[in-house]
Amino acid sequence: MQPRTERDSMGERTLEAGAYYGIQTLRAVENFPISGIGPLPDFVRACTLIKRAAARVNAELECIPKDVAQAIIGASDEVLAGQWSDQFVVDIFQAGAGTSHHMNINEVLANRALELLGYARGDYKQVNPNDHVNYGQSTNDVIPTAIRLGALFASAPLLEALSTLQQSFEAKGNEFLPIVKSGRTHLQDAVPIRLGDEFLAYAQIVGEHRARIETACRELLVLGLGGSAAGTGLNTHPQYRVRVVAELARLTGHPLTPAPRPMAAMQSMAPFVAVSGSLRNLAQDLVKIAGDLRLMDSGPKTGLREIELPPVQPGSSIMPGKYNPVLCEMLTMVAFQVMGYDQAIALAAQAGQLELNVMMPLIAYDLLHSFTILTNALTVFRARCIDGIQAQPERCLAYAEGSIALVTALNPHIGYLNAAAVAKESLATGRSLREIVLERGLLTEAQLAEILDLEAMSRLPETQAASDR
Repeated sequence: MQPRTERDSMGERTLEAGAYYGIQTLRAVENFPISGIGPLPDFVRACTLIKRAAARVNAELECIPKDVAQAIIGASDEVLAGQWSDQFVVDIFQAGAGTSHHMNINEVLANRALELLGYARGDYKQVNPNDHVNYGQSTNDVIPTAIRLGALFASAPLLEALSTLQQSFEAKGNEFLPIVKSGRTHLQDAVPIRLGDEFLAYAQIVGEHRARIETACRELLVLGLGGSAAGTGLNTHPQYRVRVVAELARLTGHPLTPAPRPMAAMQSMAPFVAVSGSLRNLAQDLVKIAGDLRLMDSGPKTGLREIELPPVQPGSSIMPGKYNPVLCEMLTMVAFQVMGYDQAIALAAQAGQLELNVMMPLIAYDLLHSFTILTNALTVFRARCIDGIQAQPERCLAYAEGSIALVTALNPHIGYLNAAAVAKESLATGRSLREIVLERGLLTEAQLAEILDLEAMSRLPETQAASDR
């Protein structure tokens, strides 16, 4: 295999012997040596599925030769199976709208199709990246469609990770339900709660975020493919738009539909902003949950130490025996990155002009990478942190019994002002609430025993009602 020379409207360039990409990709590689980051696999998969579907439909409509279409389909299937992944080489920071990445896909599929037909790479008279692989398509309708499909692909493992995380929190919640601890508001002592109820609340929060993400992703099912360059469908067969979306629905298993106005679907990035916003919303609660776990595990001698997170690695290069909440810290960093991506997506979404948004490559990477890092982080967080948490029931109970906030339960019986005075004296003298109330003759021993029952105080109303029945 020898290097080959290709020509475009700007002149000639030499391609290395092993390259399936062509001259336009080479120019992009030279123009954009920015991050060293290439397209994510889900994005390549989405673009390739679009090309496969278009080739089949265009052949059926007699817009391109059937043998050429079959070769493009064969090349697409190879890419979908994981071959030639090293040929998608354009940096994510590239020409606006994603033309360079789009041509990278077109050229790789064209050159591999040529080989399948028995021709040499670069023999574009037989299979052309623009005239055959890209027939009836434009960067302007392919890329927003690919972002939609890529996000749908990436959402499935995240939704599964959230489902299993919810189950883990529920399991821990039920395990820890008998354990009474002190609640805290403003990081100050509050009324008693159950450790299990805290974890069941986390499970509920995670489940609600899963539902929000699912709802946001429904907007991704409407495709502007077939709008061509500006949404008018120029250079496409009258039946192409409906049929290519139906073919993609068949290939992906998603209930995809053509956009009622392709021009709107091509211009507006609102669905991506909505999905990214749902991920940002999840991220901010993950930061809170991870922070809670770090606080509850703080110590072991000088912190709360109500729970023990699994020690997964040594925590210090100088302090022996130290273990840090590293998985909570990792999850927090991932969440911060997702929040940053969301801000970048919001800025990029508003930066389109007239019939095109030229910031789509940034939106594509940031959105799909958000899905990827959240999925991976939550999978590891659940398996190596949540599932191994151990409770410290004696420590929890000691905090609950010593909390000044127990005085709250006395309000209905001795009044707010009396309760405040008792709390103030207890805090100043170190004497127990029980001792001070009895000394002041505000309640009897029997009354106090009933009112300051930690088990009853920390029981949720629905739990209390169930036990009464």
